[in-house]
Amino acid sequence: MIPLSPRQNVARPPTASGHAPEKGLKRVLGVPSLVLLGLVYMVPLTIFSTYGIVVELTNGRLTDAYAVTLVVMLFTARSYGRMARVFPAAGSAYTYGARSFGAGLGFLTGWSLMLDYLLLPMINYLLIGIYLNAAFPAIPAWVFIVASIAVVTLLNILGITTVARANIAVVGLQGIFIVLFVAFAATSLSGGPSVDFLAPFAGVGKDLGISPIFAGSAILCLSYLGFDAVSTFAEEAKDPRRTIPRAIMLTTLVAGLLFLGLAYVSQLVLPVATFENVDSAALEVVGRVGGDLFVALFIAGYIAGSLGSALTSQASVSRIIFSMGRDGVLPTRVFGRLHARLGTPVIPILLTSAVSLLALVLDLATVSSLISFGALVAFSVVNLSVIKHFFIDRKERGAAATLNSLILPGVGFALTLWLWTSLTGQALILGVSWAAVGLAYLAVLTRGFRRPTPQLDLEGAGA
Repeated sequence: MIPLSPRQNVARPPTASGHAPEKGLKRVLGVPSLVLLGLVYMVPLTIFSTYGIVVELTNGRLTDAYAVTLVVMLFTARSYGRMARVFPAAGSAYTYGARSFGAGLGFLTGWSLMLDYLLLPMINYLLIGIYLNAAFPAIPAWVFIVASIAVVTLLNILGITTVARANIAVVGLQGIFIVLFVAFAATSLSGGPSVDFLAPFAGVGKDLGISPIFAGSAILCLSYLGFDAVSTFAEEAKDPRRTIPRAIMLTTLVAGLLFLGLAYVSQLVLPVATFENVDSAALEVVGRVGGDLFVALFIAGYIAGSLGSALTSQASVSRIIFSMGRDGVLPTRVFGRLHARLGTPVIPILLTSAVSLLALVLDLATVSSLISFGALVAFSVVNLSVIKHFFIDRKERGAAATLNSLILPGVGFALTLWLWTSLTGQALILGVSWAAVGLAYLAVLTRGFRRPTPQLDLEGAGA
């Protein structure tokens, strides 16, 4: 299941005195609670979304790819934490880019992130089609995809977004599944021949270069989407300027170690680099560990989680599109209106559903790479924002300041750029094309850059 998209309207910054607004939410969340909320957004079983794709791409070195991605993300998470300390508000990379480099770059950053937001529901529908078709081969995958889109769209139009809260229970069930998975895997390994515990790092086959690992790592960036959602709980956090940065780092580290552990155990159980069906390769691993009954349990939990995630992500992106219409970034008459009786943004919801129908023609690898493209744009901007805000604008100097405000975010940016160039050529072409459309639209919107860039108020865009 793909990670949930962050809340858009939860957090409001403290007042100049450092206290919450008079009618703000209670500050009750400490670091452990914030980390748990971050993990809920990232979803533990997201590793199985692109399992087969990355295993085949890296020649069986999924664990290595996750290790590389974790290192990159720790640098980037640190940059997110530093910016969240200065701007503890919703909007994340969009806000940091706009505050550091101006509204124009903020707009283009938000535009790139829109690619992620629009594709997040789609990847859930793709996964639903893939796994249900594997369970019921007589029914084409497109039937499940269309049915899922119809159900989720109807629920969102009716405004039943509270169903998304069931994702917390789903994540709990996934936690139980992970414990059983590891326990069954240990039993399976102990009863078989001797195990090569270095096999998940060594790979399968010959001519194992390093470039496939980075290509796999670039795709795996989508596993970390949502780690910055911790920053949207600033109003409910105790001492947010201290706890939020710590929670962001810890969330990234804990999730990364969880992904690493699951990848390692999976490769120990099934040390191969090819599968019968690359998109549903997780079923082969789960079947090897626990048999058909365990596969059925996995499919049930995975489908339930994917439906809940699709519901939440479609609700989120439709409200962002509505907010863009309300603020004049998109045509107000079309996108900036709510249904008179239901009070929901019907046209943005239908637009998101229409985009999701591309799941009928796009494959999982392409969609995953495109989502990672948008994520890497955001990660790059946040790393650069730290350098711009602290080192250039504030002119912080000295050994410690140079390390914290120039070297570390610079390394984070360089590593992110490396992963960016490791994406497939198709993903780069489509991603750059999307960015070019955004730039052209911005030129039209500002009458050739002669008018101010409209700014998006994400604080009012929540589901």
